[in-house]
Order: sequence, then C-alpha cells, then structure tokens
Amino acid sequence: MKAKILPISLTIIVGAIGFMVGRNTDKGSDKNNQISAGGSSAMRSSSGSNLSSSSDVRRSSATARTGTDIASSMDKTKTDPVARMRALSEINDPLERARLWLQLVDSLSPDQFQDFVAAFRADGIPSERMGDYSMLLSAWAKVNPQEALDYASKATNNPFARQTILASWAGYDPDSAISWAKSNHTGEGANPWMVGVIKGLAFQDPDRASSLLMEMPRSQERGEALDNLLPALLKRGIAETRDWVDSITDPALKEGAISRVAESTAAKDPQGTADWLVANPSEAANRRIDDALYAMANKDQSAALDYFSKLPSGEARSNALRGIINAVASDDPQKASALMDSHSGDLTDRAVQQFVWHSFRQDPQTAVANISRMTNPEEQERMYTRTIEWWMERDQQAALNWVNGNTLPPNVVDRLNRNLQREQQRSN
Repeated sequence: MKAKILPISLTIIVGAIGFMVGRNTDKGSDKNNQISAGGSSAMRSSSGSNLSSSSDVRRSSATARTGTDIASSMDKTKTDPVARMRALSEINDPLERARLWLQLVDSLSPDQFQDFVAAFRADGIPSERMGDYSMLLSAWAKVNPQEALDYASKATNNPFARQTILASWAGYDPDSAISWAKSNHTGEGANPWMVGVIKGLAFQDPDRASSLLMEMPRSQERGEALDNLLPALLKRGIAETRDWVDSITDPALKEGAISRVAESTAAKDPQGTADWLVANPSEAANRRIDDALYAMANKDQSAALDYFSKLPSGEARSNALRGIINAVASDDPQKASALMDSHSGDLTDRAVQQFVWHSFRQDPQTAVANISRMTNPEEQERMYTRTIEWWMERDQQAALNWVNGNTLPPNVVDRLNRNLQREQQRSN
C-alpha cells in the first residue's frame, strides 16, 4: 500500500513520540536506588566525579563543600565509630571518602561490628554505598564470620550479605564456610550459600570451586556461581578454560559455560573462538558465533567472509553472516545491504533487525528500506513503526518524504495516520 500520511504538521506527533520514548526510558530509572534493611540488591551507580590530583586539595575541597572541617570532626569522635561514620558521609570526594572508610573499618574491634553494621543499614543503603557495605561485611567475616552470618540471617531477607560474608570466609577457611553453607540450606533447590563460597574460592582454589559448582542443580544460583568462577579460570588461560568446558558432562551447564566463555574471548581471539564453537555444535555455539565473526570482521572483513563461506548451511552459518553484517553496517550501511543481497539464502529476520539497529543512525533511509526483507509480517510491521517514529523524531521531513514515496504495510500507514489524527484533536 502506497503510504499516504495526512497533510498536517508532524510537530505534534513527534513531541508525543518523544514523550512516549522518554516515559519508557524513565520506567527503568524510576526504580528506587536504595535498599532498605531488608531490601533487594541495589542498582549500580553510573555517576562520576571530577577528582583533583592531590589528596590535600581533595580534602580541602570536601571541607569547602560541607562548610565544616570533616577531618577534625572525625578526630574528635574517633572513639565513637558510628559518629565517625556519620561525619564521613558528609565528604563529597569519593576517593577521600573511600580512603577514610577503609581506615574506619580497619579500626573496628570485633565487638563493635554488629552495632556498626546495624547503624550503617539503619537509614537504607544507596547504590553508591554498596561497595562500602561489601567491604564492611568482608571485614567482619575476617574476625567473626559466625556472628556476621547469624546477624545477616536475622536482619536481612536477601542473600547478598550472607554470600558476601561466606566469600570472605571461604577465602581463608573454606572447610568451615562450606560446612556452614551445607548445614544452613534446607529444601531440594540449589543452595544459594554455595554462590558465596564459590566466589571466595574461585581465585584461591578454582579446582575445588569447580567441584562445588558441578554438584549444584540447574538453577539461577548455579548460573551466578558460574559467573563468579569463570574469571578465575580465564586467568589461567583461554585454552585451559575451553578444556574445562569440554570436560563438563551436564548439558545445561555446558551450554551456559560455552556461551559465557565465547562472549569473553570473542574480541581477543575471534578465529579461535569461532573454531571452538564450530567444533562444539550446540544451541549456545550457534548463538555466539556471530560475536566471533563480528570481531573478526572488525579486524579483517575479507578474512571473516572467507571463514563464513566455508561454513555449512544452517543456523551457525546464518548467525555468522549476521555478525559480519553488523560489523560492516556500522561503517558502511550500503555495503552491508549489498552483502545481504549476495547471501540472501542465509539471511534471517534477526539479521535484518540488527542491520537496521546498526545502520539507522548513520543512514536511516538505507536502514528503513531494508525492513522489507523480513519475512514475518508482524515483526516487519513493528520494525517499520518503531524505526519510522524514531526517524520522525530525528528528521521529520526526511522521514515523511520517504514514507510518502514508498509502499508500506497498510497497518503501518493506518497507525501513523491515527497518531496524527489523535494529536491534531488534542491540539484543537
């Protein structure tokens, strides 16, 4: 159907689209950035600070911002850790605060930890203080892990505190930490406390951590434990890590390990990663080979295309093509479009979708023009609608010219017209 958009100003609908996009974005940012004494895991902070090169300058800058001499205040209250903690919270400079926080935690005596932790948690823990909280719990675990775990079991209803304490404990007394984790788990599901134990053992004794991981049933907890172990295995070398994955007998765990290891190694060793994935055909391998070919194409497009051409027909070959197209599309959308023409038999709807995302910012007209390659009518309509709306927000006249000069699915044209009509009615 040849598109016929109502001949009225697009300014109103563009504003509405911007509002809807903004509102959807805000849904993620509206989440509370603090956790209460019994709350869930905190979000990561993305804020940054400009830091001076001198600690003296940082200290004086913090003092100027608060209007008080923070260092002097902490000296006067050095016998009261909670008062020192509250004085420290007034410091704006994150490096200065971290330095003094480490000193404060290090100064605590074993009998002071429980009251100090309770005071720290009393007003909720903002996301930017989660690192301080983890450090505090780890220090407590060094002097009295049983007391720390007893407190966390009673005062918290999420596993973060206990896993953090167990990770610290396992680092120097794994037998005791493992014993506690096993004796304090009930039910038939995965043991959440083993996540902390494995994290603490990962770099100290990866073989033992691996053995504990293999004992866990398929679960979210096992996935978290695997995430904690893999960095330690990769530190020993990519080849050794791949051998470890090859030795796994549990199919689901092996799939998860293949996916994670390939994701970690694709950029460093794209051809080695692709070879390994091809040698270990699986759903995870098929999904991840696009990452390897994407990295390969970023370094040498000819080599990537040569590698792709030797792959047998199937999902892995199609996914490999997707990776190459994504790499080319970011720099040269028209060249990527030509690649899709040359290898249409290996093209999938997902490859077209990702081509659009990678090429739209640089060349929206080429991006939108290729949506017609998609074979699923519903997915095609969604892509047209979303992409054209974004284009209108960016350059409404160019988008309108393209829409009125091309044939689009009737549902897409109807939706655009309905949006325009609604916004025209609201403005009257």
